[in-house]
Amino acid sequence: MRSSAAGRRKWRFKRIMVFTAAVLLIAGMLWSTYVLIIINQAETTSPMKKADVGIILGASMWGDEPSPGLKERLDYGLKLYKQGFFSRFIVSGGLDKPGYRYTEGQGMRNYLIAGGVPDSAIAVENKATSTYENLLFSREIMQREHWSTAVVITHTFHGRRALEVAEELGFENPELGLTDSESMSMAKYKTREILAYTKWKLLQVF
Repeated sequence: MRSSAAGRRKWRFKRIMVFTAAVLLIAGMLWSTYVLIIINQAETTSPMKKADVGIILGASMWGDEPSPGLKERLDYGLKLYKQGFFSRFIVSGGLDKPGYRYTEGQGMRNYLIAGGVPDSAIAVENKATSTYENLLFSREIMQREHWSTAVVITHTFHGRRALEVAEELGFENPELGLTDSESMSMAKYKTREILAYTKWKLLQVF
């Protein structure tokens, strides 16, 4: 009898575990689908208003040069700058690898100067290791320089999270300047963004 009762308890426990796993799997799939939808809905602010500064969020360096993906953000930032939407840049990002000569911020500065932007129009942030820190440290520069408004420049798949972080940090009506990518695998980066967005929402809650 004891053996039979123990067997039934073990079977019930297994059923509960399987049911719980199935519920978590379905919930995870539904959440991932929802996040993918809102990621895909992110758009450049339209109509875009003139701002005090354009903030280019960091991405990886390839040695001394910005990666192709980072160059896409920089080229789009240069386009908006030349169209007159802002007259200054903040470039934000720390050191990718110990052996690199330049931080992401320094590499972006070099690229913008080569693109015709005066060094005096570029504020460099060299510590950030995440989107949150990109915007947190950029906000500190804005406060120090008495700049009120910003266009946040990044890739389209990254726009929703970047906007939410900026709003959480108290940016005044942050605008988005978003570019699509021809150099990055969207299957890879959107999957990563679903995980990063989930982590961001947990950070907000806890």
